Amino acid sequence: MSEANTTVRRLLDFGSTPPSLRIQAPHLSNYRRVYSKSEKAVASAPDMEQSVQDYLDTYERLNTSHVVIKARDLETTFGVKLSNEDIAAFCQRHGPRYIGFAGVDPNKGMAAIRELEHAVKNLGLRGLNLQCFELKLRINDPKMYPLYAKCVELDIPLNIHCGMNFSTATSMDYGKPEYLDEVMVHFPELRVVAAPPGWPWVQELIAVAWRHPNVHIGIVAVRPKYLNVPNSGYEMLCKYGDSVLQDQMIFGTAFPMQPVERAVAEIEALPLKEEVKHKWLYGNAARLLGIET
Repeated sequence: MSEANTTVRRLLDFGSTPPSLRIQAPHLSNYRRVYSKSEKAVASAPDMEQSVQDYLDTYERLNTSHVVIKARDLETTFGVKLSNEDIAAFCQRHGPRYIGFAGVDPNKGMAAIRELEHAVKNLGLRGLNLQCFELKLRINDPKMYPLYAKCVELDIPLNIHCGMNFSTATSMDYGKPEYLDEVMVHFPELRVVAAPPGWPWVQELIAVAWRHPNVHIGIVAVRPKYLNVPNSGYEMLCKYGDSVLQDQMIFGTAFPMQPVERAVAEIEALPLKEEVKHKWLYGNAARLLGIET
């Protein structure tokens, strides 16, 4: 399917941040270096209101069903927060296309559990986002377990950072997929999207997802074209994602890390079966979120 035809296929972007909700933090400065070329490819208007409108127009043009926007609470580690209230307000202002995920800080103990419950029951957010490297907690840290239990109780999915990170202010060890495997042994009902897709432990994450059908692999914050580049380390995602894991792959752009339209076109260009592309771009995430397909 050509790039011109990408507007026809249904799309669900499982990771995107509007211009008005971006946070600037020193611990992410190395991300700006790594993603500099990709971010420069993102068209941005000179004033914020126009940039937000461009953002909204992009998803309208691409026949987008839904866009997931995620909060983050990093107050105890890095002193910054993208609040649940701000995420909820954006979603309410711009309509049902936008779905909010809560962000809480497990280092806050019971306060985090109460905040998650409030975000879901009162603010209408529909999942939980935990960026372990920013929280300085491994996926299997005991501080996380009460939140995993609360996700099961509230019947909401969990988005969790899995793989290395580029912040030199924290360890890359926090996101190893083997820690997620331990969590899933203890919480088999937990519905998880592990994103980005595990590099440099991609095969390890594939093994975790193969073992646990409630684990989804998020093709987020990585250029999809690299999934078909020899020796990139991502190639196995195409092989398994086109076969035994085809129902567990979920697409997200991590905008503004890369242009939305380019990322969609690169998924379309992958050597996947047509019905599998539909699952990656829409069907799997829609099922996870309880959206009519």
